[in-house]
Amino acid sequence: MNANRRILPGLRTGFLYLLLLAFLTPFLLIIMNSFKTTQQFFESPLSLPTTINFKNYASAFDNMDFMQGFMNSLIITGISVTIIIIFSAMTGYLFVRYKWKVNSILFFLMLASMALPFQVLMIPMVMLYGNMGLLNTKLTLLFMYLGFGVPFGVFTFHGFIKGIPYELEESAFIEGSSTLRTFFSIVLPLLKPVFVTLLVLDVLWIWNDYLLPSLVLLSPDQKTLPLSTYTFFSSYSVDYAPLMAGLIMTIIPVLIIYLFLQKQIIKGITEGALK
Repeated sequence: MNANRRILPGLRTGFLYLLLLAFLTPFLLIIMNSFKTTQQFFESPLSLPTTINFKNYASAFDNMDFMQGFMNSLIITGISVTIIIIFSAMTGYLFVRYKWKVNSILFFLMLASMALPFQVLMIPMVMLYGNMGLLNTKLTLLFMYLGFGVPFGVFTFHGFIKGIPYELEESAFIEGSSTLRTFFSIVLPLLKPVFVTLLVLDVLWIWNDYLLPSLVLLSPDQKTLPLSTYTFFSSYSVDYAPLMAGLIMTIIPVLIIYLFLQKQIIKGITEGALK
C-alpha cells in the first residue's frame, strides 16, 4: 500500500512532464530550425543546428518590414483589448446591478452570439463593409474586434460582479459617490484577476489573428505581423528558415506579457472556479 502511494505521484509527475514535452516540441523545433538554412531544414528538420546563425532573423526583419508590422499590431491590439475590456466590464456591471427586462434579453443575445462561428459571418460581413468602402482601415478592424470580443468579456465579468457584495457600493452611494465613480473606484479594482486574465486571452487572440486582418487590411502598410509572415510564401515554394525566424520574433512580445502576468492569470482562473 505504501509502495503504491510512492509510485503513483511519480507516475503522475512523469506523465505531466511528457505532456509538457509534447506541447513544447513544436516550439522547440521552430527555434532550432530558425538557425538553419532552408535546405538544411528540408534535409534534417529534427536535428540540432550545427551553428548559431542570426542571418535568418536579419532577413526576416527586413523582408517582413518588421517595425511597420509591429507598430500596426501594437496599435490594433492595444486599442482593441482596452475597448473590449472596459466595455465588457461596464456592460456586465449594468446587467448585474440593473434588473431591467431588456437586460436579460440582451444578455441572452450576447451569449447566443458566442455560439455563432465567425466563418458564417465572414463573407457577408466583408461584402457589406466592402460595398460601403470601409475596408482597409484600422477603425473597421477595431470595430469588428469589439463586436466579436465583448460577448465573452461580458459573460466573464458578469459572473465575477455577481460575487461582489452590493453593500460596498451602497456605502459609496451614501457618501455621495456617483455610479460611474463607484464602478471605477470600487468595483473595477476588485475585478483585477479576471481583468488580467481577459487581457492576456484577448492579446493572444488579436495579436496572433490572421484571418480577420487578411480580409480587412489590404494595403502593405496596414499589415500586422501575422500577415507580414506571408512574405516568405511564393507561388511554388516557401522560404522556411526565415519564416520560422519571423514566427519567433512575432510571438516574443505576447510571450513576455504572459510571463509577467502569469500569477494574475492563475489567480483569476482559481477565483473563477471558486465562484
